[in-house]
Amino acid sequence: MRAWIWAAFAVTAVMGHAGAVQAATVCTILADAATGDRLVAEGDCDRRVTPASTFKIAIALMGYDDGFLKDEHSPKLPFKKGYPSWVAAWKADQDPMSWIANSVVWYSQQVTQHLGVEKFDRYIRAFGYGNRDGSGDPGKDNGLTRAWLSSSLKISPAEQIEFLRALTTGKLPVSRHALDMTAAVTALGKLPGGWDLHGKTGTGPFRKADGKPDQNHTYGWFVGWAVRDGRTVVFARLVEEKGKRVTMTAGRSTRDAMIRELPSLLPAR
Repeated sequence: MRAWIWAAFAVTAVMGHAGAVQAATVCTILADAATGDRLVAEGDCDRRVTPASTFKIAIALMGYDDGFLKDEHSPKLPFKKGYPSWVAAWKADQDPMSWIANSVVWYSQQVTQHLGVEKFDRYIRAFGYGNRDGSGDPGKDNGLTRAWLSSSLKISPAEQIEFLRALTTGKLPVSRHALDMTAAVTALGKLPGGWDLHGKTGTGPFRKADGKPDQNHTYGWFVGWAVRDGRTVVFARLVEEKGKRVTMTAGRSTRDAMIRELPSLLPAR
């Protein structure tokens, strides 16, 4: 188990770091990947919002299927001046593992730009991903670099579950290599109870009336799947936050809370 997973189970004063943040869980949903039976379904699980960085799961599938991504550590791409760099860890060369671990926006954009508009849109449609709208901001022709970042592409927690079910049961139209490598780069370690955990966070701000992001009003995602003894359970949690976090993104806060709860939500032996 990764060190931060252990930390997620520790009792911490995280709300003190969050300042005046008000967080409300929009939806928590777990389902059996094979049957689709819902094990937990609480809240408004049909609300469509930006997928934010949870879309990196889909981008990984696209990149590995296309051949641009090779394995866990190839290609290693250099950071260049002008790339998004508001996180210190992004100002360095990245490979697929660090891309997912550090949630590096510019690496995603290198993959999608390599794919091109036609192939990118074809994958989104083939995956049945949310509203299937990869066009980006109105009139800006930036779908390849912005569609999933509080822009045109939207997905609900229930739709995340169907996408993850298709992924984990091998029903997406991508290669076996793409499925295996995506599982490898999203692996997070073991949970108590022996479940192997895979997942991805996402943090996306609301858009103001003028189209600018509202960093004091955000969505936090944690989506993924857990595997034990041949059984796979897929999950999604969506949280809405108001207020500005100091030391943690909404996505990471959502992830840590969900990881603490997952052992009690997953089926017993």
